[in-house]
Amino acid sequence: MATSPASVDMQALGEKIEKSSAFIEDIYKELDKVIVGQRYMIDRLLIGLLADGHVLLEGVPGLAKTLTVSSLAKVISTKFQRLQFTPDLLPADLIGTLIYNQKEAEFTVKKGPIFANIILADEINRSPAKVQSALLEAMQELQVTIGETTFPLDEPFLVLATQNPVEQEGTYPLPEAQVDRFMMKINIDYPTESEELEIMRRMAKTGKQKQLEPVISPQKVLDARKVVNEIYMDEKVEQYIIDLVFATRDPKKQNLDDLTELINFGASPRASINLNLAARAHAFMEHRAYVTPEDVRIIAMDVLRHRIIPTFEAEAENITSEDLIEKIMSTVQVP
Repeated sequence: MATSPASVDMQALGEKIEKSSAFIEDIYKELDKVIVGQRYMIDRLLIGLLADGHVLLEGVPGLAKTLTVSSLAKVISTKFQRLQFTPDLLPADLIGTLIYNQKEAEFTVKKGPIFANIILADEINRSPAKVQSALLEAMQELQVTIGETTFPLDEPFLVLATQNPVEQEGTYPLPEAQVDRFMMKINIDYPTESEELEIMRRMAKTGKQKQLEPVISPQKVLDARKVVNEIYMDEKVEQYIIDLVFATRDPKKQNLDDLTELINFGASPRASINLNLAARAHAFMEHRAYVTPEDVRIIAMDVLRHRIIPTFEAEAENITSEDLIEKIMSTVQVP
């Protein structure tokens, strides 16, 4: 049940949010040293970090996806691993394996690169199903099994995966079960003309680029997550989230009869949870102690676009999941 505003000291909570969210500006300022534009991508990565949700980034090569993720890890002063997913990658290359020690006549565990805080799974849709399955356990359970032993992963643990558009050669669509584990899927677009001019001026030089300095610790991220949980969400906003998600499953309920034949599968209950969490994280980044319907609307596309599967009829008419979400958002009443 939602907490009533009468039982929450909004002024005290507002001061707490203002104080604990001050580091957001420090992160932006530091990242601006090496990244031009891409504020949308940076915002969504921070929401994923604050809401403890994995993020899937899709875009053609060369749009600073890898640079942005590695830069974020540097400013948080946390352990970072970049994993290049290829068709010949094995689960052991990801999680580790057992190695036989002849001298001791026993097996010892050699941990893999998954044992880090921020994982960049680069070109995840080029890897075979077994590797994706191994990554799935780590993402969902925050643990890894090697042999008969299960090892917990350090927190914060965040998978930021990049994928090339599925139409490209040598790529495979991710299984629905794996895609649903990502809190958000964000589409990265080309920079504007003025941004690209600035990128060219900065990067068209030989030698080392500017070095980034850590501005917060991993512990501060974990502390911020606890504060995000305290942000007030009114029952009307909660109901709005439910209305949006249920409209993807039963469009008729929201007078969207024309979408019934266009949606094959709607969003899972995980979508409601992630919409709630991501909206709270967005409010935190805005230094606010409460969630507005606008917080939900801003992140709804990113949380829902990979969870709605259009029918063959929709695909034949070139109707995408994004088109369906826009229709739903324009129809469902905003509180």
